Amino acid sequence: MDLEPVFQAAADTLRAIPRSELLIAALAAMALGWVGAVIARRSALGGILRIASSLALGLILLTVVLQLSRFDPRFDVAVPQIGLPEQMVEGGETRIPLSADGHFWVRAEVNGVPGNFMIDTGATLTAISAPLAERAGLEPRRGGIPIMLGTANGTVQAHVATVDSLTFGNVSASGTDAAIAESFGDFNVIGMNVLARLGSWRVEDNTLILVPRAEDTIS
Repeated sequence: MDLEPVFQAAADTLRAIPRSELLIAALAAMALGWVGAVIARRSALGGILRIASSLALGLILLTVVLQLSRFDPRFDVAVPQIGLPEQMVEGGETRIPLSADGHFWVRAEVNGVPGNFMIDTGATLTAISAPLAERAGLEPRRGGIPIMLGTANGTVQAHVATVDSLTFGNVSASGTDAAIAESFGDFNVIGMNVLARLGSWRVEDNTLILVPRAEDTIS
């Protein structure tokens, strides 16, 4: 069994700790709980510290769950937005012909900055290359958790940012979550966190047809 990928993934996660405020907060809460456990028999302060540690870890876990839930459109109504913008997709029907390489490509604009995107129904999350993200003024979300994404070149670490405006064809998405990573190169993907918020999408005669929800259609 080749353990190198496992060790590499663990190393990537450890390197991400200094850049993740949530992970730092979790480590601090665990340390607080350990201190409380040590002094609990000698002082009532120990019990207070342990309760505070448990509450902090619970809030951190809730924040992580809420952040991850934004990747799944089924939780749009059931889960509060925790201060983040609502993810919306609206516009008119868009038809995208199949390219010679067997993929569907669109010219999209990220906060008004153009870039080429592959539409990938197998991708959970929209992904934006670091060069395009920089030109569009995107920055990793403060307090966000680093995520691991599977790519053709293996698993890579990425951070999540909020895209104010993503437009392609007759479709306009706002408040969209997107992954950013240096290892993407110049490759950009529109994933299911955008497509699943459409009314429907289908392929007919080598053409991908995107249809917004009826109530979101702009006349």
